[in-house]
Order: sequence, then structure tokens, then C-alpha cells
Amino acid sequence: MKNTDRILRIVAPLAVFGALAWLLAFGVGGYTASLLKGAAITLVLAVSSLVLATVLGLLGAWAKLGGGVILRSIANVYTIIIRGVPDLVMILLIYYGGQRSVNHVAVALGFEPFDVSPFLAGFFSIGIIYGAYLTETFRGAWLGIPRGQIDAGKALGLPPMLSFRKVLMPQLLRSVLTGYANVWQVLVKSTAVVSVIGLSDLVGLADKIGKSTREPFVFLVVVMLFYLVMTIVSERGFKWLEHRSDRWAA
Repeated sequence: MKNTDRILRIVAPLAVFGALAWLLAFGVGGYTASLLKGAAITLVLAVSSLVLATVLGLLGAWAKLGGGVILRSIANVYTIIIRGVPDLVMILLIYYGGQRSVNHVAVALGFEPFDVSPFLAGFFSIGIIYGAYLTETFRGAWLGIPRGQIDAGKALGLPPMLSFRKVLMPQLLRSVLTGYANVWQVLVKSTAVVSVIGLSDLVGLADKIGKSTREPFVFLVVVMLFYLVMTIVSERGFKWLEHRSDRWAA
């Protein structure tokens, strides 16, 4: 049984990579370059949004854990609203509402109105949405550290920063990684929704090309395989990090 699982773990990714490579080489005509460009935009959007989400998550966790009554209330309202509103609705609200707000401010300052790009709107939307989820991920990881670990660092006379780096940080990393990996996987799939506001990412370009060639199925299969590749690579990467964090925490 273990051998079968091991074989599947090797064969399944190779099959996905091979199918994607074959379709890009022979199945999509002359649209390979366009699809790869769209894939690059999707990847950049996902990574940049994760960076913003991480910053917001750290700030939100800090506010909830020790930011005082006002900051804690703001963080609570932020997470409740974001986690209670569907991603698509939030993206549309930020895109159209942000467009109006920015133009009102620009006119008030004496500047000409301008359009907010779909990429920028998607970046802020996804970053804000998943910042709320990472807030709870980081907060839960910190609360999961036994109080005795903190007291042990103080008893040993370690300076606060050294105690955090040597005692707390390895345990935080181990606790955070699983939740962080899950948020990343869901965030990657959410980038597909940004195409509804006009972003020429992989989904947007595949949809346009599929309609023009009247072969939407082929191009949607390419999209599916690309997201599977991102998922497989991400999963392997986070598993490697988890193994490394176990060594650091040992």
C-alpha cells in the first residue's frame, strides 16, 4: 500500500506536468505565448497578494493580542466583515468603490480622474481578504505556544529578542506553516475570480481565446492543469519547509 501511494505521488504530478506541456506545445495552436503571459500575471498577482495578506495578518494578530481596546475592536470588525462577505462581492466592491474613492480624492486635490487598473484592484482585494484569514492563523499560532516556554526563556535570563528567536520563533513557524499553506492554496484559486473585473490573467485570456476559437474546453483544461501544477509545487514546497521547521524546533 505504501509503495502504491509512493508511485502515485510520483506518477500523478508527472502526468499533470506532461499533459500541460503537451497542450501548450501542440494543443493550443499559436496561443502558447499568450497563455504563458497570462500565467505569469496570475503568479505575480498571487505572490504579491500573499505578501500584502501576510503584512495585514501580522498587524491584525498583533492588534488582537496586544493592541489595546480600540485596535482590537478594529481588527475584530475587519475579520468579521471580510470573512462574512463572498470573495467576488468584496472584489467588486473594492474595484468599483475604490475607483470612485480614488477619483474623488484626486479631484479634491486638483488632479485629473484616472482608472484603477484591474491588477491593482485585484492585488488589494485578495490581499485584504486573505489578510483576515491570516490574522486568525497567526493569532492561533501564538496562543498555541505554552506559557511555560515563555517563562522558561525569562528564567534562563535570555534577552527578549534572543528568547523570541531561539525559543518562540521555531515553534511559531511549525504552528503557522500548515495554516499558512492552506491560505496560500485557497488564495491561488481566488485569483481566477479577478478576471471578472477585466484582468488579462490566465483565466481571462483563456476565456477570450476560447470564445474566439470556439474551443473553450481546451483552453479551460490548460487553466485547470496550470492551477494543479501550482498546487502540486506549492504543496511540495511547504512540506519541505515543515520538515525544516521540525529540525529548527528540535
